[in-house]
Amino acid sequence: MTARSGAGASRRHSLVIAVLGVVAGAVGLVAWRRRRTRQPSRGDATAEPGRQDTGSSGIGPASRRGRNAELARLGARVGRTYASTAARKVFASAPRAAELDRERELRTAADIAASLGEMKGALMKIGQMASYLDEGLPEPLRLALSQLQAQAPPMSGELAASMIEQELGAPPEKLFVEWDPTPIAAASIGQVHRALWWDPVEEQERAVAVKVQYPGAADAIHADLANVDLLGSIMTQLFRGLDPAQMVAEIQARIGEELDYGIEAANQQAFADFYVGHPFIHVPSVIDALSTPRVLTSELATGAPWAELLTWDQHEKDLAAEAIFRFVFRSLYRFHAFNGDPHPGNYLFRPGGQVTFLDFGLVKHFDARAMATFQSMIRYAVLDPDHARFRAAVESAGLLRPGAPVSTEEVGRYFEHFYEAVRADTTITWTPEYASATVRQTFDRNSPIAQYATVPADFVIIQRINLGLYAILGQLRATADYRKVAEELWPMVDGPPSTPMGEAEAAWLAARAGAA
Repeated sequence: MTARSGAGASRRHSLVIAVLGVVAGAVGLVAWRRRRTRQPSRGDATAEPGRQDTGSSGIGPASRRGRNAELARLGARVGRTYASTAARKVFASAPRAAELDRERELRTAADIAASLGEMKGALMKIGQMASYLDEGLPEPLRLALSQLQAQAPPMSGELAASMIEQELGAPPEKLFVEWDPTPIAAASIGQVHRALWWDPVEEQERAVAVKVQYPGAADAIHADLANVDLLGSIMTQLFRGLDPAQMVAEIQARIGEELDYGIEAANQQAFADFYVGHPFIHVPSVIDALSTPRVLTSELATGAPWAELLTWDQHEKDLAAEAIFRFVFRSLYRFHAFNGDPHPGNYLFRPGGQVTFLDFGLVKHFDARAMATFQSMIRYAVLDPDHARFRAAVESAGLLRPGAPVSTEEVGRYFEHFYEAVRADTTITWTPEYASATVRQTFDRNSPIAQYATVPADFVIIQRINLGLYAILGQLRATADYRKVAEELWPMVDGPPSTPMGEAEAAWLAARAGAA
């Protein structure tokens, strides 16, 4: 069996990118209107043509007005590129027209990736997610955006050092035995440096990773989050029954938490403690003495990046995929927490299914009520299929307006897609087509369900399972009996080990129980 939809060939212009384009366009229009109502003052960033100069700070404009203006400029440049290409194609032969389209895709991809990479913040997170979310993206844009997963334009080494001195009270040369001023990764709100630290407790040198937040990152994130209400308004056009208030509040709360590395450190250490001694899941421990709200130091993890994993043989990809699946669902169902940023730049891989999980800034914790809801949905969609009880569960959860004038069978068919990979006890292969169909199913404005569906707070971040995890498993073309694997992780089943990795995990669980 293959986990895919009958949607056919992929759309070159995916719904997700259309939504993001509308957001950018709307924000740009707001910025343009504001500029029209005032005279630009000398030195006003919104009055300057061209792309914002980030200098050595590593982050673009931090004000809402400046970031809106940069989006408007990006939209205008992309629009001019399309218009110019269209005009030139009028006089071109068919082969030349195809060549012009390809050149336009390359120019547009480079421009979008460069702009989002320079701006950082929540806008760069959108680019990261889009890079792996939907296989309908034009390949040049996907490849360009994939660079944002770990290699955005960094801030200067000198500025990073000054941030460390400001936060930890001394320059890195005094805090560490060795300090590498060149970052090993640069992402949406901070970058990571390698260092060697003398551990006074263990009395030995330890290799550590030091994540330093960009100056101005907080302002940039807050500026981006000020536009989340606009995103909520646009989402109501896709989900006509949507009450955007809960969704907007949840996005603002969770992404806002990412700015406090103290919260991230607590999340990361909690996951590290939960998985201590695990046979194939690794979470680096935090060094509290070298961590503050804007600097996070943890043990240095090593491994192959996502791009290298994609070159490994299928067996190794299957093992890596199973490890990621087990991490996501064991964390959710047994630890009652979900790391809501499952993009490929947050994993490091070693042979045999060994995976290190990084970046715990966006974590959602769930209470007993939410967990009971998730389990009842699994029960009536998969374990004991019952459309009527499933509908009652999603209505109770707030996903569907009670008494919506759609048949119970329509409700069941709509939501069944999201459980397709685990509905049958059989070997399946995840595919990019299935992942993209899931995106389209989520944003299908023509579905009768969309008129009455909404996204309550508990389901906002967890949608990254449908939109992010499925895309990752699809790119790996992961193959296994995922129903059996899921049954090991679902507490209402607590099934026996179904794979060698399951047996290793069962031994770890037994040892942990014996030591308790």
